[in-house]
Amino acid sequence: MKMKALALVASMLAVLSAPVSAQISERTFKVGIGLSEDHPQGLAVKYFGEQLVAKSGGKLKAKLFASGALGNDVTMTAALRGGTQEMTIPEVSTLMSMVRNFGAISMPLTFNNEQEADAVLDGHFGQSLMGKLPEKGLVGLGYWENGFRHITNNRRPITKAEDLAGLKMRVIQSPLYLDTFAALGANAMPMPFTELYSAMEQGAVDGQENPLGLILASKFYEVQKHLVMSRHIYSTWVLLMSKKTWDSLSAQEQKIVQEAAREATLYERKTIRAFNEKALGDLKKAGMQVTELPAAEHAKLRAKLQPVIAKYAKEFGEDSVSEIQAELAKARASSK
Repeated sequence: MKMKALALVASMLAVLSAPVSAQISERTFKVGIGLSEDHPQGLAVKYFGEQLVAKSGGKLKAKLFASGALGNDVTMTAALRGGTQEMTIPEVSTLMSMVRNFGAISMPLTFNNEQEADAVLDGHFGQSLMGKLPEKGLVGLGYWENGFRHITNNRRPITKAEDLAGLKMRVIQSPLYLDTFAALGANAMPMPFTELYSAMEQGAVDGQENPLGLILASKFYEVQKHLVMSRHIYSTWVLLMSKKTWDSLSAQEQKIVQEAAREATLYERKTIRAFNEKALGDLKKAGMQVTELPAAEHAKLRAKLQPVIAKYAKEFGEDSVSEIQAELAKARASSK
């Protein structure tokens, strides 16, 4: 018995003293995105992969599948839940059908700047939402920025709130977006992104709304003349891993993935912000006429959108909207 006990102790000591690399298996995570590999999102996935390799001694890797090679946000998120794909980075609206509170992030005219968004998403509210994903078969690893959405059109410059009236605007296929633009007097038309360029080229729609970097990368300046810095909705992505994949990782592997994701999140935000800032100058050089809405006109937009905000506060959770506002108040007070 004594010999058996000594053998057991020796075995446990051997496990405890084993090098960290022994707790890491050779793994390659498939990361599917809808954007191109040279977009900041794609660059950040590559950076994430580099961090995995560096922290795991080359055992953990990420393989990027860009430009919708594995499907769209909805199909890839479903693949994660089913365990047939390891990772993806959908727009936050994709998660609303599973956890309705995610919709509160996309409420119109919520954030004034990117730093406010960081404070809310990295704070208690954003992290509490992440905590609801495992029961849906997903693990959230970070919020990646898409950016503030701005309006373009090919009919007239937008200098006041009333100028949006009557414009045929393509919006993403979401009731929130449909109601938002209907409240502003536009003719909101849901349409897949893949059909948008040709629809604008042929005049089927007058305009659209997206962050600056996406407007530039998609060459919308070729078929759109006017851009207004409306900042009407802040758009974010969520870096996701399949819970089935996550549960198959050792504690050491999970720690490495979390650390790599944290560093990649900071890298992505810095990269997308520089990209969007440069995009504005490039769009002007390409011939787009850019206007800024005066504060008084922004106030008119907010007034027009109050019924929409009230409606979706109930749908997404009034507690969630109140918590965001409380965290924003703290962030604004600390920045003064």
